[in-house]
Amino acid sequence: MVRRRQREIHVNNERWLVSYADFITLLFAFFVVMYSISQVNQSKYRVLSETFVEAFNQPNDSKANPMPQDKVSPSNDAITPIDMGKTAAQDAATPPAIVIVEDSAKPEMNAQSNTTAKTQTSDELTQISDLVNEKFSQLINDQMIKVSSNELWLQIELNDSILFSSGGVETSPQAQVIFTEIANILKNYENPIQIEGFTDNVPIRNVRYPTNWELSSARATEIVKFLADKGVEPERLAAVGYGEFQPLASNDTEMGRAQNRRVAVMIAKRKMDRPRALVNQLKK
Repeated sequence: MVRRRQREIHVNNERWLVSYADFITLLFAFFVVMYSISQVNQSKYRVLSETFVEAFNQPNDSKANPMPQDKVSPSNDAITPIDMGKTAAQDAATPPAIVIVEDSAKPEMNAQSNTTAKTQTSDELTQISDLVNEKFSQLINDQMIKVSSNELWLQIELNDSILFSSGGVETSPQAQVIFTEIANILKNYENPIQIEGFTDNVPIRNVRYPTNWELSSARATEIVKFLADKGVEPERLAAVGYGEFQPLASNDTEMGRAQNRRVAVMIAKRKMDRPRALVNQLKK
């Protein structure tokens, strides 16, 4: 009887490779997950960090549920978020951010300087008015000098009787004293000055002054030259003659005609610009 040869059972000694392969696959998946976690979304992380900072810095229920003193952090200590998404090499390669701090005080300073300039301009007219009223108080009480003003001008009006002789342009000694004091006041400021001459309606006919236009203009020019000689800058001065065409009172009476014969010193709040086209024509 032939014996049946028993089949040898083959023992697989390499089954450990299956477990090892599974382990390597799992380890690879683990490192992939860790790598993906390390790539932090900066915007979301910043929002999360700010949320935690606000939550921990708000003194909401600290009185109702007091914590032990040794576990409470000082309220002034800000929680600084740690950027986990950058390595040292990335930090070295990334240039530092440039923070531009706007000087919020500059607009306020500019606005304040503009307000100060406007106030200073108004204050200059007020100062001039106060000085004139103080210097010529007696003549103002005698109604020989009148001081008035509006938002654009300060007007010093002088009666003709204390300034000129009848039909003449030479200033009287009293007028020279008055305008010397006015010049001493005005030369300390920069406001433009316009001298205006007025007459009554009595005709004047001579070779030098054919009409009241020439007479009023000559009187205004005489005062302009006097002020310039006393130290007032000539570029600030102007002379205007109106003749008899801007009366204050009726020319039918002697009193009215006396009021109309006058000189006005007009002090402007600010410099008036001349038309640019006219200036260019004058330069050619």
